[in-house]
Amino acid sequence: MKKILFIILAFSFLSIFAQSPINKIASKLGFKLKSEQQAAQQLVWVYFADKGDDLQKYYLDPEFVVSPKSIERRTKVLGKKSLIDFTDIPLNQNYINVLIKNGFEVKQKSKWINAVSGFISESEIINIASLNFVKKIDIVEKYSTRKDDIEFIPTEANLNKVLQPVGIHSFDYGNSFTQLNLINVPQVHDLGYNGSGVTICLMDAGFGNLTHEIFQNMHIIAMYDFVSGSPLMGSHPHGTATLSIIGGFKEGQLIGPAYGANYLLARTENDPGSETPLEEDNWVAALEWADSIGVDVTSTSLGYLTFDAPYKSYTWENMDGKTAIITIAADLAVKKGIVVVNSAGNSGYNAAHNTLGAPADGDSVITIGAVTSLGERSSFSSVGPTVDGRIKPDLMAMGSNIYHALTSGNQYWYGDGTSYSCPLVAGVCALLLEANPNLTPMEILQILRSTASQSNNPDNLYGWGIINALNAVNTIITKVDEEKIPENYYLLNNYPNPFNPSTKIRFAIPQSSFVKIRLVDILGNEIKILVDKEVEAGINEIELNGSGLSSGLYFVNMITNNINKTLKISLIK
Repeated sequence: MKKILFIILAFSFLSIFAQSPINKIASKLGFKLKSEQQAAQQLVWVYFADKGDDLQKYYLDPEFVVSPKSIERRTKVLGKKSLIDFTDIPLNQNYINVLIKNGFEVKQKSKWINAVSGFISESEIINIASLNFVKKIDIVEKYSTRKDDIEFIPTEANLNKVLQPVGIHSFDYGNSFTQLNLINVPQVHDLGYNGSGVTICLMDAGFGNLTHEIFQNMHIIAMYDFVSGSPLMGSHPHGTATLSIIGGFKEGQLIGPAYGANYLLARTENDPGSETPLEEDNWVAALEWADSIGVDVTSTSLGYLTFDAPYKSYTWENMDGKTAIITIAADLAVKKGIVVVNSAGNSGYNAAHNTLGAPADGDSVITIGAVTSLGERSSFSSVGPTVDGRIKPDLMAMGSNIYHALTSGNQYWYGDGTSYSCPLVAGVCALLLEANPNLTPMEILQILRSTASQSNNPDNLYGWGIINALNAVNTIITKVDEEKIPENYYLLNNYPNPFNPSTKIRFAIPQSSFVKIRLVDILGNEIKILVDKEVEAGINEIELNGSGLSSGLYFVNMITNNINKTLKISLIK
């Protein structure tokens, strides 16, 4: 009763003043305060009006706030004089200190939205709102999930499994061949691309069993648990599965599209599928952390939406690309040069409205649905359109019967969900960036759309269709062929391939360099040196005569300026 009386008196008194602190309390938070019967701490966003006065030093030296790698990535989409903006400037620590003195318990910080999240008692909210540097106070949205929203165990594993033909590809993909073959990843691996030099961040529910054989060659450069606030990573089978799908490597078992990439691991969720509320601020904090390190691609196999009481949160009506905080953050990340890939969700089809979960509704987010091994849409795959009429999902990959690592020993099994189609596409994005590091996020989206299975007739069930990694990479290579001076180092497709007795091999370099190109057999033995000299910038072509060689697979290896590229070729007599 005392709590109710306090709220009534506070709102009545403060409403007298035009610029009163009550105007800074968002309507949703105000409604929550008036409707709850028990006094409790609230998890809120406190938005600041500014970032203080001493900002020029950051604009003059961007490395105060982001890494050189982040700056390098931003140059693709931002002018050299605008590599950072107001959103990149750190929060004003003095403001935060004042909040803490007023009883605020900080949880996460977001320089992008100029706010901190944290806990505060309802009796202290008015005091916080009265501070002149506080612009607004709103609730941190929570969402609940049903266990079948996250992933499924297929009733019939190995359904429509595709057997890998012997002697065709560079690796033995084991039971992962089906999921990779549908999107032509093995053919791209044959060209020598594996995500090398690209940094990917997975944001998930924890990553257990990192001693699994699938991760033994993985380059994990940083990880952080945003739930517990610790560098020690929480464990969860969901993150283990998605990480193995995108970048694991164990010949004869499972190989991910981007097995050669660098990885950042961020735990942002307590336990998806536990039917407990999960909070959006962890995801935003993780995204900013990844940006500061220099991430190129993010992959998130979770979505923020709820239909279950009592966690009132975003609904399908909020899927308009501009309401959910994480959608706003995701689109901002793209503007900073980050490729943001997110699963569409597992809520299936609804004739009345979309079934997406934020940030899958983002205008610049690459949203991924799921298909079976036959290319048919999986029944659980969420659909669009967004509330403002945009087509979603953007693209599709296999999400039914996906082979992945488990958190027990060195075991593997199958799972279903857009959680598993998402990392496949994110891995392909890394392959495209390796082929051309100068591609912007929107150029990557356009290349994937233009080479997908229904590029000419997209819809809200399949988007632009199933991706085709080989056609996408070949689109990049074709563009290089049209350039007199390429922007990067390439070892291009040979032609013909397979060949007998000769084939032509093309390579491209952006500047005059010493180039060594070798022919190597499948055991790694050097057969002959094809080029070993200084070469002028441009696209070059050499001819390999295989008259004295036996039939079989060979590798062409190019080394120049610390760049190492490998191409698989096939001689058939």
